[in-house]
Amino acid sequence: MKFMKLGSKPDTFQSDGNNERYVASELATDITVTVGDVKFYLHKFPLLSKSAYLQKLVASGNEENNDEIQISDIPGGPVAFEICAKFCYGMTVTLNAYNVVAARCAAEYLGMHETIEKGNLIYKIDVFLNSSIFHSWKDSIIVLQTTKSMLPLSEELKVVGLCIDAIATKACIDVSKVDWSYTYNRRKVPEENGNDLNCNGFRNRPVPRDWWVEDLCELEIDLYKRVIMNIKTKGILSHEVIGEALKAYSYRRLPGFSKGVIRSGDVMKYRSTVDTIVWLLPAEKGSVSCSFLLKLLKAAIIVDLGEMAREQLVRRIGQQLEEASVNDLSIRAADGEDVVYDVDTVQKIVKEFLMQDQNAEFESEDNEVQEIRRPGILTDASKLMVAKLIDAYLAEIAKDPNLPLSKFVDLAEMVSCISRPSHDGLYRAIDMYLKEHPGINKSERKRICKLMDCKKLSVDACMHAVQNERLPLRVVVQVLFFEQVRATASSGSSTPDLPRGLKDLNIGSHGSSRSAATHPEEDWDAVATAEELKALKGEIAALRMSNGIGGSERNGGDSRNSVDKVAISKMKGLLKSKRIFSKIWSSKGAQGENSGSDSSESLGSANPEEAKSTPSRNRRHSVS
Repeated sequence: MKFMKLGSKPDTFQSDGNNERYVASELATDITVTVGDVKFYLHKFPLLSKSAYLQKLVASGNEENNDEIQISDIPGGPVAFEICAKFCYGMTVTLNAYNVVAARCAAEYLGMHETIEKGNLIYKIDVFLNSSIFHSWKDSIIVLQTTKSMLPLSEELKVVGLCIDAIATKACIDVSKVDWSYTYNRRKVPEENGNDLNCNGFRNRPVPRDWWVEDLCELEIDLYKRVIMNIKTKGILSHEVIGEALKAYSYRRLPGFSKGVIRSGDVMKYRSTVDTIVWLLPAEKGSVSCSFLLKLLKAAIIVDLGEMAREQLVRRIGQQLEEASVNDLSIRAADGEDVVYDVDTVQKIVKEFLMQDQNAEFESEDNEVQEIRRPGILTDASKLMVAKLIDAYLAEIAKDPNLPLSKFVDLAEMVSCISRPSHDGLYRAIDMYLKEHPGINKSERKRICKLMDCKKLSVDACMHAVQNERLPLRVVVQVLFFEQVRATASSGSSTPDLPRGLKDLNIGSHGSSRSAATHPEEDWDAVATAEELKALKGEIAALRMSNGIGGSERNGGDSRNSVDKVAISKMKGLLKSKRIFSKIWSSKGAQGENSGSDSSESLGSANPEEAKSTPSRNRRHSVS
């Protein structure tokens, strides 16, 4: 802490304990100055010799009552006036970062300029500020904080601006030249944990680029905004460092921000803070993390920030969505809504992400908007990461019993254009939705199941699906077909195309394959019972045995293609077989109620060997 002592005489101001101050002197006082509720019994000569304002008051007063002066609006009140009065008497005055602004403003109020007397108080305070305070990192921050109580005079005297520029200049200095004390407690360093045996360890530790961000968190948001703007204007610090400063300020100034919530308090104050931080965000992509942006968006929703700020955040989040996690995207719905999560906002974010690959537009010299073709700026890796992220997010929101099917399907279809090798995550989300919404009708089950490609399910997912009584029968047949074809295909061979019968199932046009059924569409879209699954798996197992698959394996690789063709041909016959469907429909009438059982196992815990050896067991699996 820097301080300055003015004068050489001892401090002789006395107090009687009744809000009265007087000077210990043999000379009788001849003027009383009342400041607030404190009375100062002083002498005219030392005061009037340095204060133009007091000269004016005494000269304009009545002759009968010119020895009593009322001062009610002096900046800093009695404390600041006492500093000025002591200086007039030549007493020792101690100035520091906490009182220098009040003393400067009070001196300005009293007119203690050089025109009244050389070496007056204003001059000496200005010298102290420029030679000492503004050269100190922490003192500059303290002084800036004290200027708020002295507005607007401290602004008019340029004390605020000088403080801000001094702080910004120091924040932008080369880290190799930083030799002053600063706060840096976000990451514990070894010496702070007591593990560094080197007593000079702290002094020898390299100064980080963002060494200054913690200390600026002490500033109120309006002053903080001006400092950051000044720093950005200088153009020296990177946008990543600016982003780190905004992150540190948010965590310090917004209680609960780290958990994506805002604790109860001054909503207007929090709204101003969030709005300012959004406004200060560097324009460069990656200056802050996607997780931080989503926390800002959650805070903006809670404090009911303006639509423009929220749209800006949505746009920024969409540009780096591949960095997000499911927890980041879990934005709670507004109070009063039936659903748990704000799915609409997530849809807007995904839309912004996908729009990055659209055609760009530019305005030509003729002011005609033209469209140019350009390659997509999104990498396949980022697309795949977002697709997997949305699959996981769908599994999370599927747990909401009030989530409309349309919101689930619409979001899933937004990323359907992104090719991904596995649909296991999407299957898990679909199964979770079916489990949490058992009351949806057949057409809705068909709609949600059409989202996934059965050819892209892993072996474990297939084993789970063929025993999943929540799925429509058409899906079980498709999965079962691909499971059997994959089992007979040679290692590394591609999955064959869908047979015509399965394609018909996929589009809902079954033709003569279900001529024996009265309502083929309804039957296919009904959930598969345990007995139906047993019958299907038994038929295919027998089909494989009758084809002599074991023999084909002994004959070597030359016969594998013929085995695949036989399996596909037999599957086509199976789809048209009245015998198997008569079994299914008869068993459905007797066992249909079994589909309501609620036993479940996780996909990860399913034993593929056990599932293959016991295809007729009546236990359902769940990926939930």
